[in-house]
Amino acid sequence: MNIAESFGRSGFARFVNSPAGRITRIVAGIGLIGWGYTQLSTGMGLALIVVGLVPLIAGAFDLCLISALLGGPISGKRIRGSKP
Repeated sequence: MNIAESFGRSGFARFVNSPAGRITRIVAGIGLIGWGYTQLSTGMGLALIVVGLVPLIAGAFDLCLISALLGGPISGKRIRGSKP
């Protein structure tokens, strides 16, 4: 079993790709974007907004970027379909 398959079967991957995990990523993304907006006068504000877009988009479109970085499927649906 390679590292991508191992990740896909982990409890963390199952949580992140569950409805609760997707909502958590969306809320975290919105929080980072909001924090960045309050810090726009500093250089960190724009960086926080850009970083916040990553979990927001990934959660909204059911994507798992960690799996993709490890060579696995990017689709949350495919990860949920893997057997534990």
